Amino acid sequence: MIQQKRLATAAFFFVSFLFAGFLPVLGASVPADSSIYDPGHLAPIDSSTSLKVGDLAPDFSLPILSGGSITLSQYRNRKNVVLSFVPAAWTPVCSQQWPGYNITKDLFDRYNTQLIGITVDNIPTLYSWTREMGRLWFPVASDFWPHGAVAKKYGILRSNGVSERALFVIDKKGIIRYLDVHDINSMPKLENLIDELKKL
Repeated sequence: MIQQKRLATAAFFFVSFLFAGFLPVLGASVPADSSIYDPGHLAPIDSSTSLKVGDLAPDFSLPILSGGSITLSQYRNRKNVVLSFVPAAWTPVCSQQWPGYNITKDLFDRYNTQLIGITVDNIPTLYSWTREMGRLWFPVASDFWPHGAVAKKYGILRSNGVSERALFVIDKKGIIRYLDVHDINSMPKLENLIDELKKL
């Protein structure tokens, strides 16, 4: 039992280390530098959401990469949901954040939580990008048309047409339990998200 706890702790810190920005150093599946567009340092936050903890999460339906569509309300009374909005395909931080979630699938499963990735890119762009990153276990949704409509509904559409880097933790009743509109230039800390999932 003690050994299992030690292994779990070691695994947690290893994953946290990866999310601190060391995925490329350790040879994780991240696109080669030549395929990544570097937008440079951006204004950390360029929107203002009126949503807050305790609000009902706005419902939506979006096309997903694997075909068909996904609707937030389809998880009502079934699973908790984490919405991971990232600004754009083929950019450095986004290309590290989502592959990192592959390492933590068991934690999402443990807390009965479905992760949904959302960007304003179209499906062909997402197809090429995710093939380069490697297979992702969670659905990837396109908020391309009407352009950024879901990001706008959540109050996180930036003035240049991409979304903020943001996480919304939504419980089985559809209520927002945590939100992090993060500095677009860096990844949200994994341990903060896991702490919030534990509270559900």
